[in-house]
Amino acid sequence: MIKKKVSFDISVFSSIDELGDRDEKLMKRAIEARKNAYSPYSNFTVGAAVLLENGEIVLGNNQENAAYPSGLCAERVAVFYAGANYPGVKIKAIAITATSINYKVDAPAAPCGNCRQAISEYEINQESPIELFLMGETGKVIKCNAIADILPLAFTSSFLL
Repeated sequence: MIKKKVSFDISVFSSIDELGDRDEKLMKRAIEARKNAYSPYSNFTVGAAVLLENGEIVLGNNQENAAYPSGLCAERVAVFYAGANYPGVKIKAIAITATSINYKVDAPAAPCGNCRQAISEYEINQESPIELFLMGETGKVIKCNAIADILPLAFTSSFLL
């Protein structure tokens, strides 16, 4: 048996104000998107802003449905929109922010497993990392350098050959 350790580095900013101009703008757009989320069942709203290589910023927010599995997370709404409307344009970064009507979300919210897998597909296909910026309603912001960092054993198309 061989043991291997999987680890990665993150950057932790005490607030959105510590981010550089590009990343602060991206997070503010995610906050805008969060305000338009449709979450009458969970009361948990998520906004995502996707920065494309061409400078476009695409927004997404969670869209719930009474038949819970029929809804879609903010990250996938934004990434799929980018893929449909800007095919072949690389994704540089994604900012994600979450809050709740029922309580204050003061810890960064990371993408769910489905979103990690979907973003991973784009990162693999474009052969360059997608930076992630994660924030709750307030407080610190975590930056991950790539989706591969938080999904190191991703299911890829190589399994389907």
